[in-house]
Amino acid sequence: MEQLNIVGKRSGDNGFVAHKATLVNALSRVLADRVMVGDFTVGRKGFLGYVKALAGSNIIRVIPANGDASVSQVNGNKRLKVTCGSNTSYLEDLAWVGEKTPLTLCEVRVSSKRIVQPNIGGLELAEALNRVLPFTAKEDNRPVLQCVLFKAGEGKLTLVSADGFRLAVVTLDCDVEGQALIHRDELRGIANALRKAHRVNLSFEQSGDSLDGSSLVIDTELMRYKWRGADGQFPDYEKLIPTETYITAHFDTVEAGKAIAPLKALADSKSYPIDLHLNGGIVMSSPDDKGEVTIPADIEGGEVRVRIDGAYLTEALKACGGMVDFKLTDGNSPVLFTVDGYQLVNMPMLTGAGDKVEAEAEPATEADTETAEAVAEAEAITKAEKPKRNRKREKVAVA
Repeated sequence: MEQLNIVGKRSGDNGFVAHKATLVNALSRVLADRVMVGDFTVGRKGFLGYVKALAGSNIIRVIPANGDASVSQVNGNKRLKVTCGSNTSYLEDLAWVGEKTPLTLCEVRVSSKRIVQPNIGGLELAEALNRVLPFTAKEDNRPVLQCVLFKAGEGKLTLVSADGFRLAVVTLDCDVEGQALIHRDELRGIANALRKAHRVNLSFEQSGDSLDGSSLVIDTELMRYKWRGADGQFPDYEKLIPTETYITAHFDTVEAGKAIAPLKALADSKSYPIDLHLNGGIVMSSPDDKGEVTIPADIEGGEVRVRIDGAYLTEALKACGGMVDFKLTDGNSPVLFTVDGYQLVNMPMLTGAGDKVEAEAEPATEADTETAEAVAEAEAITKAEKPKRNRKREKVAVA
């Protein structure tokens, strides 16, 4: 359950008096669909629209009607009295709540002062969430990979997500300790809400009497968001991140995105593999030789060809934004996008050819061997679970 913290004065039984702008701002950040004011429950969207429409005063008073209204107005039913300037209305319990309104609740609490000691920036946390949420699994039979891992320690907060083909990792500065798995659906909309917050504090709490479970808590000056962590063990993702690469390309993701657009238009289906040839610059082409385009890039290393799913490549470029470092070892190993504390691992599409364009490849390192073993293990597990999945793609993480 969320908690909406209004700075104002308590009035009557479970009622309050506050600035209208403060209430509107707070309601706009609520993720739940129902708002609880004392014993009353109203639909958030309808209540927010009504409060915005009120005029005549900057102060709003919300109290249970009880005996304050006439008998004809109350009529034996619970009513919530709302006063703003010359406007007075009586809201029935469950106003703006329909049969299809999701059962997600937000409780209103009022205090004379609301102090939040920030330990992380709202904008950077919002950006981090937007960089990991697109890469969570959509299959219901892989519940752990439908979650985002929040892992904090030694002054760092790490957010991790994976869908079996891609792995996204963001690291931020945050002096907190704890860990929790939060389902992607529960985090929907939180990034936009955090962008409006002036102060943000992130922490972890033990879930009830259990010492094993934990909850993620995000406090802002108006809202408290709390999610109980999901059960399960997230895969050992660190060994899947390439530590040594053969070639690095530094290029503009915006220009690369524009280059992909005409190749996508030439594709015969929604699936549009993209071949990338790194040799001084980057040549993008379709496998059937229908078209190609060259983008400028600073290349460090030799020459490599690799094939990547066009949709995955586009999503990776959008998540990175700006200038990015594109690192890879050969055409069959995981490719790595890195920018400003963000790492995105993407498995290539196997072509049966196209490693390093060299006479002889360097011996595999210990890290390379561990990565290959992890990928092979993930591929075997996923094939057993889903025999109809495209065998041409390897896996990044296990369910």
